[in-house]
Amino acid sequence: MKKILIVEDEQKLSRVIQLELQYENYETEIANTGTEALRLIQEQTWDLVLLDIMIPELSGLEVLRRIRRTDDHTPIILLTARDQVHDKVSGLDLGANDYVTKPFQIEELLARIRAHLRKPTKVVQETEVLQVDDLSVNLDTRQVLRSGVEIDLTPREFDLLVYLMKNKNIVLTREQIMEQVWGYDYMGDTNVVDVYIRYVRQKIDKGFDFPYIQTVRGVGYTIKDVS
Repeated sequence: MKKILIVEDEQKLSRVIQLELQYENYETEIANTGTEALRLIQEQTWDLVLLDIMIPELSGLEVLRRIRRTDDHTPIILLTARDQVHDKVSGLDLGANDYVTKPFQIEELLARIRAHLRKPTKVVQETEVLQVDDLSVNLDTRQVLRSGVEIDLTPREFDLLVYLMKNKNIVLTREQIMEQVWGYDYMGDTNVVDVYIRYVRQKIDKGFDFPYIQTVRGVGYTIKDVS
């Protein structure tokens, strides 16, 4: 039985959708806020998510952004009362698979759900390893090696290094790093980026011939290949 998460704060609408989906033999659960939606997504596996843009605590677009940081395959259909191109484009750019504008016919929603559930799911990929010359990061085991020497990083240091390595040779601003590593709603000072860059440098560069993390004065940071 396919599992669908309904993220919608209008209780009457969410209940109607739930009843229709249950009639079609889908297993469902309702989240009324963005925070609740993220908790359910972290705790369970879902075959599809119906996500309203205008929900309390965290917007639907922010929930979508956070889902796509770690999950790029679960189909997400946006539900929105906003009939504006900007909102639709923003959602699709953030990784939504489809959108339905309120008010909608339940038959249309069901058809779109069936279409996305029919699409083949991605085959589990082989272990992904990020590599910059003699520095490697295994994203599954979270093992970091430089010249065969294992380096122990804290979870935040690991996330920072991964973001830099995924964007190697690209200069990243402190604001970009802050948003991607600490989160969109982090309210702290961007100086925390400088502090953690220093921590990671101490671990992956100190004692080696070539420092990977480079400072671009007035802009931000980058990881560069030796070559």
